[in-house]
Amino acid sequence: MSENLDMSNIKEAEKSKANDSEQGLEDAVEGSDEALQKKIKSGSPGTQRVQRPHSSPPRFVTVEELLETAKGVTNMVLAHEIIVNGDFKIKPIELPEDSLEKRVKEIVHKAFWDCLSVQLSDDPPSYDHAIKLVGEIKETLLSFLLPGHTRLRNQITEVLDLDLIKQQAENGALDISKLAEFIIGMMGTLCAPVRDEEVQKLKNIKEIVPLFRAIFSVLDLMKVDMANFSVSSIRPHLMQQSVEYERKKFQEILEKQPNSLDFVTQWLEEAADDLMNQKYKNVLPVGGGASGSDEGPVPNPVAVQNRAYLRLLKWDHLQRPFPETVLMDQSRFQELQLQLEQLTILGAVLLVTFSMAASRVSSQANFAEKLKMIVKILLTDMHLPSFHLKDVLTTIGEKVCLEVSSCLSQCGFTPFTMDKEIVLKGQIQAVASPDDPIRRIMDSRILTFLETYLASGHQKPLPTVPGGFGPVQAELEEVAVKFVRLVNYNKMVFSPYYDAILSKLLVRP
Repeated sequence: MSENLDMSNIKEAEKSKANDSEQGLEDAVEGSDEALQKKIKSGSPGTQRVQRPHSSPPRFVTVEELLETAKGVTNMVLAHEIIVNGDFKIKPIELPEDSLEKRVKEIVHKAFWDCLSVQLSDDPPSYDHAIKLVGEIKETLLSFLLPGHTRLRNQITEVLDLDLIKQQAENGALDISKLAEFIIGMMGTLCAPVRDEEVQKLKNIKEIVPLFRAIFSVLDLMKVDMANFSVSSIRPHLMQQSVEYERKKFQEILEKQPNSLDFVTQWLEEAADDLMNQKYKNVLPVGGGASGSDEGPVPNPVAVQNRAYLRLLKWDHLQRPFPETVLMDQSRFQELQLQLEQLTILGAVLLVTFSMAASRVSSQANFAEKLKMIVKILLTDMHLPSFHLKDVLTTIGEKVCLEVSSCLSQCGFTPFTMDKEIVLKGQIQAVASPDDPIRRIMDSRILTFLETYLASGHQKPLPTVPGGFGPVQAELEEVAVKFVRLVNYNKMVFSPYYDAILSKLLVRP
């Protein structure tokens, strides 16, 4: 990945303001533009089956304007990803096996190293290529240094003096092994602890060509480490100005593409209608007086926004375009949606099980945890297309009945009769249907819990976990915290746009 990481730009990013710091990282992330184009295409109205709302007239733009807009979105996505994703890491490029690009790279590299080997084998040896490599290594080592590393900078500059090395080569006094020893020692000083083992292995390589090849391989890894260190260093600075930066970038996009709020408008309008008409009260329950939505025929703007965010947890991602202002977090909302669906089914299975087994089993804390883990494991692959919920619930029913009967026997209670097992298995299998009463109740309780948490302004402690979710309280609270953090950050960035749209939508008759 060495050719894709501009380390000088990254180091400058550490010293610059947050609104300029993403430029160096843009050079460090391979393929971000390509990923963005795929994102834009997947979310564009041309690829969707839903008719685009016509809130603004179409506008013809030039290719240059589109490219400039795409670049602005790329920068915004990159900064957003660094801030929102605490696990954001730059990774080395791994080319697919048997790919043309990898074969070409291997051929070119082999030819280069073969040429170096021939030059060093000449009598007398030719060090032209070797000196160029030393020059590249010198620049790479210098790029790792911080401004205060004056002594190390002087050492590298003095020992890896290319003019002096050329003179030594011309006079037959060049000792490549000593240069390599110094380079390895300096790499050991500058590398992250995770690279100590790779650097140590370099000392065991005695042949010059394989040694140089290995040195460059480890340097490439050190560049990635340095890039990730730079990312973690600038994150606090980006956080301070990220809201203004993202809003500014989005405004620039909006000025070039005035229809960039069409889907947002439709999204908020549906949420407002949802509150006023109560079309989906069994799926998305109203937050009550906390949001002020029942004080009149026109709902509170905050309540509308909260309802809109809850609707994202029930979104049909295949059939409907995602609202523009949350498009960068679509994958995160999808993940939360899947996690909540798993918790709904898990909670429903445990509820019907403990209801039938009564306190004889539910009072056994270890058993409840064991049963929860069994069901969670069996629901792990819900995101896969090959996953069939009905078949998995059949398996879960068999396993649950087996575990319950075993627990009853161990506790000295009467085991389940065959009729009870049949009823319990049937109730568990019925959870596969979204219209199952138990599943609908659990789903409604989760959404009420999230809506209450949003309306509370993210104040501690968390709202009381709804009934039936005691065994999965930790999992539900974890998802709730992620959801509310995501929502609150999005509100901070885009609330001016939401307020402007809702001021037109929420007009009292």
